[in-house]
Order: sequence, then structure tokens, then C-alpha cells
Amino acid sequence: MLTQIINGHILTPQGWMKDGSVLISDGKILEVTNSDLAVIGAKVVDAKGMYIVPGFVAMNIHGGGGFDFSDCTEEAFEGAVAAHQRYGATTIFPTVLARDLAKIEQAAEVCERVMKKNEGPVLGLHIEGPYLNPKMAASLFIDRESDPDPAGYEEVLERTRCVRRWDASPELPGALEFARHLKAKGILAAISHTEAEFDLIRTAYEAGFTHAAHFYNAMPGFHKRREYKYEGTVESVYLMNDMTVEVIADGRHLPPTILRLVYKLKGVERTCLVTDALACSANEGKPIDDPRIIIEDGVCKLADHSSLVGSIATMDTLVRTMVQKADIPLADAIRMASETPARLMGVSDRTGTLQKGKDADVVILDRKLNVRAVWSMGRLVPGTDTLA
Repeated sequence: MLTQIINGHILTPQGWMKDGSVLISDGKILEVTNSDLAVIGAKVVDAKGMYIVPGFVAMNIHGGGGFDFSDCTEEAFEGAVAAHQRYGATTIFPTVLARDLAKIEQAAEVCERVMKKNEGPVLGLHIEGPYLNPKMAASLFIDRESDPDPAGYEEVLERTRCVRRWDASPELPGALEFARHLKAKGILAAISHTEAEFDLIRTAYEAGFTHAAHFYNAMPGFHKRREYKYEGTVESVYLMNDMTVEVIADGRHLPPTILRLVYKLKGVERTCLVTDALACSANEGKPIDDPRIIIEDGVCKLADHSSLVGSIATMDTLVRTMVQKADIPLADAIRMASETPARLMGVSDRTGTLQKGKDADVVILDRKLNVRAVWSMGRLVPGTDTLA
């Protein structure tokens, strides 16, 4: 079926297009044009002057709608995906927290089944752990050190094909060799839960750690040891000009001033917006059943208040925060939620921008930046058509 979305402000790679239209057919974008004249045979959708933007790419997301990707079941994958699609996430890389390699193999098996069964929106897997510094990881998730061992991770990656990103702490023995292996495989290697300072960050970047997970969180900034001051991971990442970052832009993990600083120093093409969302996100306000976690002040915390832990944010929340609180231009906020993560995750050939031939992943936002309609691979996501 041919669908024509008209009468909106369309974000294209060249900038905003006013009063054009997006034509969708067979799950793909047939054309983006500056004409909104009705096309014969098309179902016409009137955007009523709202924003027509590319669907969001969720590259760090643990679950939603009461489902946790780390449960490693098709039900969990499909339930969490469906929950976040309603908030504009049309491409999702499920994040699985792995305490051991067996968990990764289990997750990859499920992920590959889901990818074969449903064309989009799952385009690969994001692994966090087990190679994390336990001093910098909440004990809820990682309570012991596990150093990268080629005999383990090489075998896992030989048997799986869906891993697109893997996070680790670069200070662990064997981590640099691990990053080199990921780079050779075309897998994004990200530093995470780390105490690394400048020399190690520079070495890690050269080895293949080109991305920083949940920037500022679970990593130190400028600090003092006795009478001397030292750069932290944060400053070191800033000094790696081409190192990319992601921020949990819920307004709680980082204040708007820091979000604006990241945008100013790293820029649109090196900054991604991520939710780091837990199962309790996109869950219609239902209580969580894990006594170790509480929701307070709009964010997830360990019950003892010792640490933030994930979020309840959805992708549209991040865009609103960047625009309404951090004073970032809307086009740039959208790009950081769609175009940039699509490029980093290696799927920019099919999504991330509204262009002819790409997947028909389209979101309509109203003037307050609330989601009013979502198309994923050309299919209207149930419960999102609120344009009438």
C-alpha cells in the first residue's frame, strides 16, 4: 500500500523542508518531495503542520514494558521492542547484561531468531559485560572482575553473527587485544564502567575503543590524589577528538548544562542520545517488582541510594530534554537520536535519515515534541496514530 504523509515540517539531511511529503511503499521510503499534492492511489496522512522526522535508533537499552532483554526469551525481546516503538524507537539494538559468555550465546541465539522472524526493528545485539571493572559497576549487575580471554570471546564471536557492539573496561588485562579483535570484526567497541585516565584512554582509542558508553556516568572526571590533580576519563575522552560518546539525556543522569557542554565539545556527529532504559521503562507507571531498585525523581536508583541504575526514559524523552532544557536545536537533537547512532552501529545505509530507498522509519512529533504517530518499516505502530 502506498502511504503519503503531507503537510508537515520534514527533517531531511539537507535541513527542514516545509509542506512537503514523504511517500512510503513496501516498507521503504519511495520519495521525499517538496510537493504535498495528493498522489493517486495513496492513503494520505495529514501531519497538520507537525514535525516529520526519522525514527529513533536505540543503541543502549536494557528493556521496557516490564520486559528485560537479559531474560533472553523471544517474549522479552518482542515485548520490550513493542513498548519502545510506541515512543519512536524504530531501530533497536537490545542491550544484554552478561555476567558470563554463556549469557551472550543465549542472547545471540534469541536475537537471531527474532531478526529472522520479524524484519526490523531489531538489527543486532549490544553486549555490556562481563569485562567490566566491578569498582565502577553497580553490584546489582557486576560483582566480580572477569578479564577478556581470547579463547572465550573469539569462540563466541565465531558462533554468532548479530553482535554489533560490546562494552568493556579498558583497564582490565587483555582489554586492548579484545578491542582490536572487535575492530577487526567490524563491531563497535565502547569503554564503560572505567577508571581509565588519559594515557590509557589514548592507548585504548588507538586499539579500537572508539566510543564511550553513558558518558560521565560510571567514570571519573577531574580529581585529586593527595596534593596533585589528575584528569579523569571524562576529560580524556574529550581530548580524543574523534572518539564518540553517548549521553543518557533524561535530565537526571546529567544536568542540562552538562548535556549542552557535551553537544558543544563533541558535536552532533560524535554524540548519541541513549536511554539505558530498564524493564520498568515504557511500562505505563506500573510498579517494579525488584526490591533492589526504586524509582524516585524520575530516575531509577539502587534502593540504598548508592547509585543511579539505568533509566525509565524513552527516546522521545531524550529529544525533549535536549531541546526544552538544554536549549539544543531540534534538528540536532533528532540527528543525535537517529542519524548518528545509525552510523555508529553500521546501519546508516538503511535507516537514520528520511531518504529515498531507506526503511520507512518515520515519527511525527507535535509542537511539544510528543509522539503522535510512528511507522516502523512502513507499518503504523499500534496505538500511535493520534493525529485525528
